[in-house]
Amino acid sequence: MNHKLPQTISPKELNQWLNEDSLKPILIDVRELEELSIAAFSEEVLHLPLSEFVSWSQSFTKTLSLDKPIVAICHSGVRSLNFGIWLLEQDGRYQVWNLQGGIDSWSLEVDNSVPRY
Repeated sequence: MNHKLPQTISPKELNQWLNEDSLKPILIDVRELEELSIAAFSEEVLHLPLSEFVSWSQSFTKTLSLDKPIVAICHSGVRSLNFGIWLLEQDGRYQVWNLQGGIDSWSLEVDNSVPRY
């Protein structure tokens, strides 16, 4: 089966995107609540923990716009990649990026005030 994959975006590219006056992406963080309390992302995120997939997966895509880009975030980029693949399986017209290296790389490359774990 040929699956569409999310595009990859580096922490520095995402930081530049967020600092521009262009259309800001929807940031979706799929980490667990405990992880967010350790290392919160510095921008506003939509929190959709994968452990609660059953509770939000049925209605979540009805709230998304196909016109707004989406960047998925997790700790290292693996869970967010899986989320991005799932999202594109729901509708291949979504514009989905995966944060390469996750919040850990964000801490190393962009904002070292975000704790590493």
